[in-house]
Amino acid sequence: MGEFSTSIEIDAAPEVVFEYLVTDAGMTAWMGQWAQLDARPGGSFAVNIAGYPIRGEYLEVDRPHRVVVSWGAVGNPDLPPGTSIVEFSLTPAGSGTRVDLTHKALPDVDMPGHADGWAHFLPRLKIAATGGDAGSDTWTPT
Repeated sequence: MGEFSTSIEIDAAPEVVFEYLVTDAGMTAWMGQWAQLDARPGGSFAVNIAGYPIRGEYLEVDRPHRVVVSWGAVGNPDLPPGTSIVEFSLTPAGSGTRVDLTHKALPDVDMPGHADGWAHFLPRLKIAATGGDAGSDTWTPT
C-alpha cells in the first residue's frame, strides 16, 4: 500500500473551495460526470469518473478546513469501495487557499493511475473554484 500527496494553491477563499468538495454540482464541475454526495460523517460519497463508479463515505467534514472520504471503485478487486482514504486540507494562503491532498492506502498497482488522475483533476478544481469553466472532462486512466 502506498500514499500519494500533492498540493495546489487556488485564488479563492476556503469557504468557496470547500463547496467543490461537498456538493454534487461543485464536484462535477471539476471531477467526474455524476456525483451523489451526502457531506456529513457517515454520509455517502459517490462519483462516476471516466466510467468508474467511485464509492465510499465521508469520514470527516470540518467546514471549511478539511474533508476526508473513503474511496474505492466498484468492480476493482485491488481497491474496492471504501478501502483507501482521500484527505483534503484547506488552509488560507494570502487571498486564496492552499489545498493539500493525501490519498492513503493505495495498492501499488493503482498508484500511477491515481497520481495521474490527481495531477489532472486538481488544476480543474483551481479553474472551477475561481469561477471558470473547466469544460467537459475527457480524462481516462493511464
